Amino acid sequence: MEKETDEIISRPGEMDSRQLNEFIRNMIHRIIVHHVLWFREVQHQRGFDQAMEIMDKAWDKTWDISLRRFASMGLPVSNHMPKIIDDLPNEKKLAIIDGLAKNWLAQDGVFFQEVEKLYGMNDAKRCNDSTWNYFSLVEALEIKKLLGLPEHPGLEGLEKALNFRLYGRLNVQSCRREEGALIFEMNRCRVQHARKAKGLPDYPCKSAGLVEYGRFAEGIDDRIKTTCIACPPDQHPEEWSCAWKFFI
Repeated sequence: MEKETDEIISRPGEMDSRQLNEFIRNMIHRIIVHHVLWFREVQHQRGFDQAMEIMDKAWDKTWDISLRRFASMGLPVSNHMPKIIDDLPNEKKLAIIDGLAKNWLAQDGVFFQEVEKLYGMNDAKRCNDSTWNYFSLVEALEIKKLLGLPEHPGLEGLEKALNFRLYGRLNVQSCRREEGALIFEMNRCRVQHARKAKGLPDYPCKSAGLVEYGRFAEGIDDRIKTTCIACPPDQHPEEWSCAWKFFI
């Protein structure tokens, strides 16, 4: 007699613990995708500036709703954060920030690789550069809001903001002033360092970098202009992998 197939689950209450874990993970993913799709559609219908304004308001309200939901489930809230996080010492909070930054970079790399596997390097780079065109500006505006920077914070504001990028917690970077300009050097790039350790050549990231740094500076202060000093595949000295010049 053939073995009967597993009974089809018709409602969440019939799931076992492992299946419920997967359901939770799946729902979190759907919520993230839904958030992104809402932003992209508002941008399409009303433009980028309006989409950013609406997203900021929607996110603040969504976070408040989520905290109230946590509290109703018996998860205490403190200082606009789940209490389990708020109670952590600062070094633990910085560790969480570092972990989030690493997860972000891993996500970025995995997305690139999946596109590359199916459609090749050229399409992967096109998708990557287009993504940076939007993400760099969004990140700049989010950091500007976080730090309470004025509309035109100048090169001083840009120098501060560069430390709060997701990359700022992953790489070793430095800034210096030179003839009224801000010189930014990526002294240890996590991606390029990993490739070098494997005996691989630099990843040619200049096309993305031109978009990434230019858009970020523009988001902090629309008067700032950006030029590339060198970025792979350009030749560069051992002490940095890429360098950029910002000026007004």
